[in-house]
Amino acid sequence: MTRASILLASFGVSQFGDFIYLVAINVYLYQLTGSAAAVAGLWIIGPIAALFMKFWAGSVIDRVDVRRWLIGTDIVRAVLVALLPLLSTLPLIYLMLFALALVKAFFEPAATTYLTQVVPETGRKSFNAYRSLITSSAFLIGPALAGLLLLVATPGVAIWINAMSFLVSGLLLLTLPSVPRTSAVPRLQLADLATDWRTVSRFSRTERFVSLIYILGLLTMSLALALDAQEVVFLQTAVGLTTTDYGLLISITGIGSVFGGLTVARFANRLSLKTLLVSGYLFVALGYLIYATADSFLIVTIGFLLLGFFNAFAGTGFLTFYQNNVPGELIGRFTSLYGLGQSVVQIVFILAIGFTGDLFPLRFSIVSAAVLLAVLSLVLMVSVLRPNKRAFFHEDQTTKQIS
Repeated sequence: MTRASILLASFGVSQFGDFIYLVAINVYLYQLTGSAAAVAGLWIIGPIAALFMKFWAGSVIDRVDVRRWLIGTDIVRAVLVALLPLLSTLPLIYLMLFALALVKAFFEPAATTYLTQVVPETGRKSFNAYRSLITSSAFLIGPALAGLLLLVATPGVAIWINAMSFLVSGLLLLTLPSVPRTSAVPRLQLADLATDWRTVSRFSRTERFVSLIYILGLLTMSLALALDAQEVVFLQTAVGLTTTDYGLLISITGIGSVFGGLTVARFANRLSLKTLLVSGYLFVALGYLIYATADSFLIVTIGFLLLGFFNAFAGTGFLTFYQNNVPGELIGRFTSLYGLGQSVVQIVFILAIGFTGDLFPLRFSIVSAAVLLAVLSLVLMVSVLRPNKRAFFHEDQTTKQIS
């Protein structure tokens, strides 16, 4: 197997496990507490944990052998997940979930850094396309597998399968090469964190276009997450759909995501970064607008199909763009520090939509958020299409270096 294939297999196995776990932990929490509020708390734990982790994680990532740390995080996550079914009180479960979210907040920028180091620039778009396909497949198949497991076993068994998936992911990473630093790096000091913030700030001021596209992408993702957090309530109360309808919609979205991922993977070398970004963000925004204004199952289905299909375009284009334009030795800090801001925005958006949904009709909140998402997407598309920014989309360019 090639390095790219092993990487895809490693992340794919853990992602399939993640989607099984996502269903199982929701069922487990609800069975344990009987509280919808306790389950809803899962949406907030991740962003809050990121606030504690991401302001320093990138400084570590850019100074260490990332592969070893990725393997370590897989092992830690396997242990923490395996302990979850053994806990029977909500505070302990939340504490364990918070610890898991902390490790995940470190893993995500570390994984992006390692992918940037190992996958050649000329192959990143294709790699990211296949990774998007695997994510889409996991989104479709993972919950279905979880459903089958819950029919024949307990939620705990499904959760333990997720723990095993992390171990398999770590074992696969063991077969890949390390990318050690070219020189010895002194132990991280508190003063280094301030220096790293200034370094990212200096790069952001110098490369304002890269920062603009990245910030717009993060804002749209945060709004999409906030919209998704109210999805079940909105569809049942505002549109009048049943739980069965919702389950069918999720499956349809998953199918759309798989076909979108297949399309991008098949034509990755023919689709330019501009095409991926513009078409992806355009139709994702359109999908959310259709969903927000829908009054029937058919209209919601059209919106969800657009969302599912074109998410692969937007995600592949966004990830490849910033991997190509952010220096490899800075990408861990860049991803983490901007991710810190994204976590704050996610919490604000989730709470804002939920709060306004109690003051006004929920459709008003959902439509407002969808319109804001469309405006942000439009700004991103206009920025990408500016003729004087062509240099940022040359996929054979030499990655910029920093001092």
